[in-house]
Amino acid sequence: MRRSGTAVAVAGALIAVGSVVAFPGTSSAAASPSPFSVPGRGATVPFTEIEAEAAATNGEQIGPDRVYTHLPSEASGRRAVRLDAPGEYVEFTLPKPANAMTVRYSVPDNAAGTGITAPVDLRINGTKLKDLQFTSRYGWFYGGYPFGNSPGDKPHHFYDETRTMFGSTLAAGTKVRIQVASTSVAPWVVVDLADFELVPDAISRPAGSLSVDDFGADRNGTSDSTAAFQAAVDAGKAQGKEVYIPAGTYTLWDHVVVDGVTLRGAGPWYSVLTGRHPTQRNRAAGVYGKYVSGGGYTGPIRSHEAGGPSRGVTLRDFAIIGDITERVDEDQVNALGGAMTDSVVDNLWIQHTKVGAWMDGPMDDFTLKNSRILDQTADGVNFHTGVTNSTVTNTFVRNSGDDGLAMWPDRIANVNNAFTSNTVVAPVLANNIVTYGGRDIKITDNVVSDTVTNGGGIHVANRYPGVNSGQGTAVAGTITVARNTLIRAGNSDYNWNFGVGAIWFDGLNEPVNATINVTDTDVIDSSYEAVQFIEGSTQTVNFSNVNIDGTGTYMIQAQAAATATFTNVRAAHIGAGVAIHNCVGTGFAPAYGTGNSGWSPASTVCTGQWPTPNYIYDGGDPSPSPSPSTSPSSSPSSSPSPSPSPTTCAPGSGDLARGRTVTATSSTQSYVAANTVDGDAGTYWESANNAFPQSITVDLCAVTPVQRVVLKLPPSADWATRTQTLAVLGSTDGTNYTTLSPSAGRTFDPATGNTASISFTGASVRHVRVTVTGNTGWPAAQLSAFEVYGTGGTPSPSPSASPSASPSPPPTGNLARGKAVSASSHADVYVAANTVDGNAGTYWESANNAFPQSITVDLGASVTVGRVVLKLPPSTAWGARTQTLSILGSTDGTNYTTIAGPAGYTFDPVTGNTVTVAVPAAARRYLRLNVTGNTGWPAAQISEFEAYAA
Repeated sequence: MRRSGTAVAVAGALIAVGSVVAFPGTSSAAASPSPFSVPGRGATVPFTEIEAEAAATNGEQIGPDRVYTHLPSEASGRRAVRLDAPGEYVEFTLPKPANAMTVRYSVPDNAAGTGITAPVDLRINGTKLKDLQFTSRYGWFYGGYPFGNSPGDKPHHFYDETRTMFGSTLAAGTKVRIQVASTSVAPWVVVDLADFELVPDAISRPAGSLSVDDFGADRNGTSDSTAAFQAAVDAGKAQGKEVYIPAGTYTLWDHVVVDGVTLRGAGPWYSVLTGRHPTQRNRAAGVYGKYVSGGGYTGPIRSHEAGGPSRGVTLRDFAIIGDITERVDEDQVNALGGAMTDSVVDNLWIQHTKVGAWMDGPMDDFTLKNSRILDQTADGVNFHTGVTNSTVTNTFVRNSGDDGLAMWPDRIANVNNAFTSNTVVAPVLANNIVTYGGRDIKITDNVVSDTVTNGGGIHVANRYPGVNSGQGTAVAGTITVARNTLIRAGNSDYNWNFGVGAIWFDGLNEPVNATINVTDTDVIDSSYEAVQFIEGSTQTVNFSNVNIDGTGTYMIQAQAAATATFTNVRAAHIGAGVAIHNCVGTGFAPAYGTGNSGWSPASTVCTGQWPTPNYIYDGGDPSPSPSPSTSPSSSPSSSPSPSPSPTTCAPGSGDLARGRTVTATSSTQSYVAANTVDGDAGTYWESANNAFPQSITVDLCAVTPVQRVVLKLPPSADWATRTQTLAVLGSTDGTNYTTLSPSAGRTFDPATGNTASISFTGASVRHVRVTVTGNTGWPAAQLSAFEVYGTGGTPSPSPSASPSASPSPPPTGNLARGKAVSASSHADVYVAANTVDGNAGTYWESANNAFPQSITVDLGASVTVGRVVLKLPPSTAWGARTQTLSILGSTDGTNYTTIAGPAGYTFDPVTGNTVTVAVPAAARRYLRLNVTGNTGWPAAQISEFEAYAA
């Protein structure tokens, strides 16, 4: 194996790719969370991600390193694996079945800056399946903005992604290996991660639809199909019919202009649009609405592009994978563009274009959802000029060349837009999410990570041309920044040469004057400061229930005047050792409210120096910050008794650990401790490798008698027999533990269900711990289920003489909102959780042509249910349909009775696409909807599954 240990010169650039590279003087730090490890926030994605550094490899880990122009700085988690000799590999073990994968990687540029293509082996359980083509054609930019392709200084945008289907479904436990071929033309390959998924079957042509093939489109991609697509969508509008894109790869030399039509494919893994004009390089594959005269687009408008905005457009279930290798801002080579009002983009895969969606208003009521935007040369999405009441939701963005999700009003106000429930990873330049100007903007429930340079995780600013109060485009009204998680966000600005905050505010054009509420937010392991105020002034920002854990430098960097309030703001692991850097004196006026901890306004310096980041974050729990109670604190007790208040927890019966709080000494990527108590033996916890002993601890919520622990591994035969050496311990207080079962080898054999049952003398404990010191099958602790069973006795009550608390009033409103929900199947990103998110625009769709299908909600406890309300998206794009269904109820999740017999229920957009079903009022914990037919689509479809007491 070749090991340079320092750097490799590639195309005239010096790139740090050798042994671990870190900032000078920084301490070693724990890995901060994955962007997919935060429950309830970010996009719900159809894949499971495994980082290369968490997989088996004989290569070399590079990173952690956050320095711009260094290869690890752009990797997810700032770490990756370098392979630099034939036979070196990264091998992933499937945690669940998959038939497809996406690999994020880097290979070197060439001296001309046009890139190389290097085949690597894809091997399944050691046997080569096919070549994967790794290329640097779409990466490696140099210099300053707007960047170029000729090798020189400041190399960046190193990574790209390729996807492939395996040709069959691989079982959980299958080994999938990326290996350097003996004939490799690349001096090295860097593997960042792999995303594995189970791609559903292709969607068949809808009845009554038109097909682009009928108009002469070439699904083999050998000829330009632009004219055929344009003719098809024009006919679709004229005839009021959907237009279908069959499975195939279609070459487009220009964008297709749509208006008043639905264009849908067989699925983003099947129907692909690609291509670029061979001579007019400012023309390429894309789908555009019509431009609005005097709007955001100021270039020449051809006749068929004029007269915007387009209205009533639906684009869904296909991919646009372009061929854009450079950044020329004037070129209209985006995947989506123009103006689209009352329109929806759903389940698109967008890759290798300039911008995923550059929407030039004025336009209103546009939604982009359930999509993936990857490897752009500029922004992921930009709402540009006069975009109102529009949303990007449940969308995954990675490796954009500029802002991940952006709003820029530029002369005409952006109003009441929202970026919600998205995951934005590793924008190479600028911010993960930003609003430049805008009124009443919402940035909520997102997860952002790994900002690379010249930006932060979330940015609110009066910056860039056209943003000012005179034109009504400045930041105004109420800006809501709520329930977001920011991980390794913010970084150095190579122009300013100091750090940019994870959350930052800028009044460059004019002072920011609005109500900005930053609430219920977690800022984890920031590269520099967590919060920054710079240029002009900002007022008023209200921070409430914010958790800041880990900063490279300060908690707050005040470089401009600002008015801000801080309530219940907690800080820990501040790298600079001082909370605030403030050189504007009283211009920065923090109001220090109640509930703050870990910092104070008195912890302030003004050095004029920018310290080297010091990463001391210790890898805490990424679970979202809970909202603080709004109830007033109870008066202090006059009783001298130190006894705690009585617990209201009831450990219950059966598996006492199911769904309880569980922690571990470490975990590897998505193999987290919570997988052991989720009731799914197919998911599992895996500790850090080569780091025994490791332990996992479950809190049963109250002291209760226990006498048996059952431990499991996934039942698949792909998990070979292994013996783990482990002990079981118990504690009443979570601090002092006694041994319940001494350390011994426990064999997990797939022939007997991969289960180990451990009985011991009954003991009353609250915390149960398993400590693992060895594993013959893998150098880590591994468990898929951690079950605890009692003795049948009644838990002892707390020894308090205080009277019992008054019973809580019965729950009201929608009892299913936000509850745990599962389904017999789902198609692509249309998952069961969409039915309890309170958003009628998102929906669950089962596997196609596979009735019956069911969806089950766990209300958390037995409550009276007398009415069930079912919804589909209210848009008129959803035609009326009748679904044949029944409703069942259960108190234990095992035994169900029918509470509403099978019947046809009509969902009609004229009446809101809503069905109400009265059921006999009775206490139930579980509700199940069983669907056996649907006249509108060959699958079960529900956007909201609501339950009410009456």
